[in-house]
Amino acid sequence: MGFDQYHEPANELSQEVRTFARVITSLQEECEAIGWYEQRISLEQDAEARQILLHAQAEECLHFSMDLEFLLRRHPKWRIAAQHVLFQPGDIIANAQRGEDAQESAES
Repeated sequence: MGFDQYHEPANELSQEVRTFARVITSLQEECEAIGWYEQRISLEQDAEARQILLHAQAEECLHFSMDLEFLLRRHPKWRIAAQHVLFQPGDIIANAQRGEDAQESAES
């Protein structure tokens, strides 16, 4: 049985790379679920149902955050870049440029 997250033969990939692919796939699925809930919430008329959907969406956000943290802990250069963008005030593009610069500095 093939899996979409693999673009190379799975049996030739290390356990670490297969785990990485699984978590990336999970991250993508959490993003999709968050988006689906956003659509449902925007249309839901019943206040109680809307609250339930909001709660479910918040759970998906937690799952997304856990997946992201897992990946950032295993890829220090990603973490460096993310620290300059996530939860930072100011211009997102300027922050991203600083993150890219910091990432490149870490490579040298």
